[in-house]
Amino acid sequence: MTIQFGRRAALATLATAVAAGAAPAARAQAVSRPARVLVGFAAGGPTDLVARIYAERLRGAYAPSALVDNRPGASGRLAVDATRAADPDGTTLLVTPASVMTLQPHIFPREVRYDALTDFVPVCTLCDFAFAVAVPASHPARTLADLTTWLRAQPAEVPYGSPGAGSGPHFVGDMIGRAVGARLNHVPYRGAAPAVQDALAARIPLVVAVVSDLLPHHGQGVRILAISSQSRLPRLPDVPTLAEAGYPALTISEWMGLFAPARTPAPIVAALHQAVAAAVRTEEVRQVLDRLEFQPTVQGPEEFAARIRHDRDLWGPVVRASGFQPET
Repeated sequence: MTIQFGRRAALATLATAVAAGAAPAARAQAVSRPARVLVGFAAGGPTDLVARIYAERLRGAYAPSALVDNRPGASGRLAVDATRAADPDGTTLLVTPASVMTLQPHIFPREVRYDALTDFVPVCTLCDFAFAVAVPASHPARTLADLTTWLRAQPAEVPYGSPGAGSGPHFVGDMIGRAVGARLNHVPYRGAAPAVQDALAARIPLVVAVVSDLLPHHGQGVRILAISSQSRLPRLPDVPTLAEAGYPALTISEWMGLFAPARTPAPIVAALHQAVAAAVRTEEVRQVLDRLEFQPTVQGPEEFAARIRHDRDLWGPVVRASGFQPET
């Protein structure tokens, strides 16, 4: 299967959507001053894309304007710390992937100085996304069962790449290795792009990454064997889930979520949640998320908080079982 859509095309779609997305008709706004949406990663990445398409839809519906403020560094924690220190008046918000709030407290306990539920108001989820397991197109494995047989037959540890040490894909790969009874050796990269490039060049036999990082190359250099979501994805109808392949415990969906500083007034949180719920119904938002294979979700504060607790509990034993020790 040939898929032509990647992040560059998603950016083009986003630009078109923003250009066409005139502000909604005047209405009572929750805040009277411009809002900033902090993102802990550089412009152009998936978190930035999601933040920008939602920020555009908040303009007029929630605040006079809503601009994305990129604060890359410390694996996303700079933006988290800046949001935590901001006034709880609804003008400083945070969009972040789950790992920053649920995984990093386990892997960087000395560096993480925040708690997702006491230092912030979890307003709502914005979207869900899955991880993918892929091999180079030249690899003999055509299915996950083939890969399992191949892995078990190798005389030494098999390297697998991920976007970085301590990332979700890092630990998903470790979980896969233990689940199938194979000896894997994690090779961390500085981001998904170099990991995918090494897989394309067959310099590494296995890579685990977010689906959207591998999607443009599926059938054109890599072969996605399985995904971690609960169900198959529309653009990968022939690729089974890990549960379908016999590993239901490896069903893992990550999220991106919207947070406000702790003590943000409840009426502002409710207005923000309502604005996001309206935004996710628009064609512009759904189009960008769909092209990235991100599923729109708008879980409210209580449900979102429960999910954060669940995910933090999930990752703790996984990190401990991996034996991972962050570099100091």
